[in-house]
Amino acid sequence: MALKLLSLSMKYIYILLLLLLVSISCKNETLLTFETLLIEDKTCKNCPAVTIDIPKALEKTTISKNINTALQEEIIILLNFDEATNVTSIKTAIVSFNEGYNKLKDKFPEESTKWEAVINGEVLYENKDILTIALDSYIFTGGAHGYSAKKYLNFSKKNGAEIENWELFNTKFNFEKFAEIKFRIQENIPQDQPINYTGFMFEEDAFYLPENIGFTPNGIQLLYNQYEVSSFAEGPIEVTIPYSEVKKYLAVKVK
Repeated sequence: MALKLLSLSMKYIYILLLLLLVSISCKNETLLTFETLLIEDKTCKNCPAVTIDIPKALEKTTISKNINTALQEEIIILLNFDEATNVTSIKTAIVSFNEGYNKLKDKFPEESTKWEAVINGEVLYENKDILTIALDSYIFTGGAHGYSAKKYLNFSKKNGAEIENWELFNTKFNFEKFAEIKFRIQENIPQDQPINYTGFMFEEDAFYLPENIGFTPNGIQLLYNQYEVSSFAEGPIEVTIPYSEVKKYLAVKVK
């Protein structure tokens, strides 16, 4: 009898383990597969140094194609220094960046300093419905300092399309009002004073959402890059709002 009970117990344990493995497998199947795309261009000692490290989606699906295309387009915008040239790939964008430096060097040989571009991307957030990629860039083309910026790219896993900021919310107006309250609390701006009361530089002294809004493990993040609403010295301004507080405003599902 004891052996029979032990046999049944082992059978139930086996079934539970099997169900757990199936559950984990199903969960992983909802995640996209990426590999690292690393491009380093250091043609010569005095040439611009370009390093690109971004995720590349591997599935032959609409969303994977859109992710890879969107990342390529963002990198082209960052590196293309000749609008007259038809730049259609990361490789030709790097060539454009190098040519921009060489033209400046030829014109001002004593003043030109070595250019640099560092671009890194990562999958910041993913669930069964949405995916956010963060693209960090540092571009130095002379002067006192380079310029760092971050770009959030949000994608719908239902239709594969990139999601525009206005599509993220049920009503953008209501979320914007809520976001202003959170912004004021974080930055110690009295609720009854103008938004630029403490030195911010919102146009027309009116709060507005940033160009970059992304999903993170801790909540939805509003990111104002340098110069967007404050001076360079202030650096980027980030406001992260927990999903428990913001989900009623969202048009997409989160955890």
